[in-house]
Amino acid sequence: KRGVDQEQIERIVNGIVRRIETSGEHEVPTTRIGELAMESLAKLDEVAYVRFASVYRDFANARDFEEFISRLPEADEAEP
Repeated sequence: KRGVDQEQIERIVNGIVRRIETSGEHEVPTTRIGELAMESLAKLDEVAYVRFASVYRDFANARDFEEFISRLPEADEAEP
């Protein structure tokens, strides 16, 4: 739906798995996995990032979206 192909998704998943494996931790909290997923999505697709964050962080209303989006880095204004 967002123009992200299967290969990009697999790269993200593999990258997260690799980071977890190289961390040396025997147990990884789900919160850490969620943060790694958000970090990767932020680099890939801003809308997917916001959508994931809304579920992961359990946004309750439009104000939660507004506050989250207000903290995003400004997009390059030269981009269409």
